[in-house]
Amino acid sequence: MTSHLTLRAITLAVLTLAATTSAMAQDSSSYYYLGLGAGQSRAKFDEAQITSKVVGNGLAITGIQSDMRDTAYKVFLGYQINNMVGLEAGYFNLGKFKFDASTTPAGNLHGDMRVQGAALDLVGTLPVSENFAVFARAGVTYAKTRDNFSGSGAVVVSNPTPSKREANAKLGLGLQYAFSTSMMLRTEIERYRISDAVDGKSNVNVVSASLVFPFGRAPTARRASATPSYVAPMAQAMPAAAPAPMPMMAAAPAPMVVAPAPVAMPPERRRVSFSADSLFSFDNAAVHPDGKLALDKFAQALKGTQYDTISVEGHTDRLGTEAYNQALSQKRADTVKAYLVASDGLDAGKINASGKSESAPVTKPGDCKGNAANAKLIACLQPDRRVEVEVVGTR
Repeated sequence: MTSHLTLRAITLAVLTLAATTSAMAQDSSSYYYLGLGAGQSRAKFDEAQITSKVVGNGLAITGIQSDMRDTAYKVFLGYQINNMVGLEAGYFNLGKFKFDASTTPAGNLHGDMRVQGAALDLVGTLPVSENFAVFARAGVTYAKTRDNFSGSGAVVVSNPTPSKREANAKLGLGLQYAFSTSMMLRTEIERYRISDAVDGKSNVNVVSASLVFPFGRAPTARRASATPSYVAPMAQAMPAAAPAPMPMMAAAPAPMVVAPAPVAMPPERRRVSFSADSLFSFDNAAVHPDGKLALDKFAQALKGTQYDTISVEGHTDRLGTEAYNQALSQKRADTVKAYLVASDGLDAGKINASGKSESAPVTKPGDCKGNAANAKLIACLQPDRRVEVEVVGTR
């Protein structure tokens, strides 16, 4: 009963903290990941105490030999709430631990213990460089310890296969290296607090290495908030001066005025570029209040213009997958079109919205080095994240 209450209390505390952190970081990137790990476990069981409880009174322990090391492994699924906090849930197997105890009167007790279970951890990550990070974990385990005892000589075992399920705390500390946005390597040391199945508690330390595979990952670093600004339209092309009329012919008795032939004027073009950070929150396609002011100012500048078409293009940087960037750039272009139609009364039939993903970057190759998302790289690629509006028409 106590173990169930402990599990519920710790789980509720971890989920409450995670929910609070998620609410504070709604504009940060998040993703799921899968991990596989293996390493060496080392248990610190009190073999003498276990032996005394198993064999009972009347026998004296004269010697103990033990093998308290084995191979441990784990499989886990995680959710990165933001670039510093994540949640992990998984299965672990700490291995098998053995010992032999000799007694007086002459006898022998052989025992082995196997430990496996599930874990729920809150993981905090601190980036050190573009690829390296330090992380720490704290959580709860719900583990089953299964013992097997056999005796010979004077040793008689009354319960040869005791087992126990119990919730306990778990801690860990490690290093993480990101090879790319889709694979990371972790090395860490963890301490599991477990039951020995005979009314005692022990620690099992595990040193392991894990491969972590993120999927659906977006940039994890928080982007700096850019001051919304309206980019002034490019200088308008001045209409060409009409040719002077030809003079009247003096020799003719009835002078005629020859009018110049009409000159076809090419349609006027204006192109405006908005920084995506000035219109939208991070990785979001909803126009924020300052972005609405910038779009209203643009629409006001169009008053009196007879426009034929308006082209709205969404552009992203190269971070993230091509499919993700294409969807985000198209959604942002559609949002700008919808706002200009709904709020400023522009003709929806004359507005074309398209997403260009990362196909037309402003930055040049070599300007922004690296592939792993971090604050420096995200800031360098800021010019690539934009929405461009081109108006074709006449005054």
